[in-house]
Amino acid sequence: VDWAASARHGSMGDEDTNPMKAMKIEKLILNISVGESGDRLTRASKVLEDLSGQQPVFSKARFTVRTFGIRRNEKIACHVTIRGEKAEELLERGLKVKEYELRKSNFSNTGNFGFGIMEHIDLGLKYNPSTGIYGMDFFVVMRRAGGGRVAKRRAKRSKIGFQHKCTKAETQKWFVDKYEGILTK
Repeated sequence: VDWAASARHGSMGDEDTNPMKAMKIEKLILNISVGESGDRLTRASKVLEDLSGQQPVFSKARFTVRTFGIRRNEKIACHVTIRGEKAEELLERGLKVKEYELRKSNFSNTGNFGFGIMEHIDLGLKYNPSTGIYGMDFFVVMRRAGGGRVAKRRAKRSKIGFQHKCTKAETQKWFVDKYEGILTK
């Protein structure tokens, strides 16, 4: 290997073999937006709790919308953030519902992606007539194995370098390779 030449081009050998550049799931966010407070929202939070084993957080409406019948600061949705093994397992179940098929527009420019499912019972939860059926949004935030802390820490905070940021194309490639997924238009 001509080290001088590779140093001039800003790379040291083959980037693909760098274990710190491997893509990982940072977190998975499950969101059920009910659009009203009260009993339906409570039941939706129960669904998320059963699914994740964690206590969901409620989201409030940012402003009053008369046509939807919601008021500002009224609780209208609930979400839960899952990390680690549990996140991968739930994502697998969610993708199975979508038959491992996502659209290219499901991926953001920052290398994250999301999709929705129509019925939570497809994830393997038992149907309970008193609960009803809820759809939910899955959103996956990606990161690299090495790094991410430089942008979050308190002391000597700095930006993640351009080479180390997750891109749309890389996340799509990761999705196709890992889950043998299909990308549609």
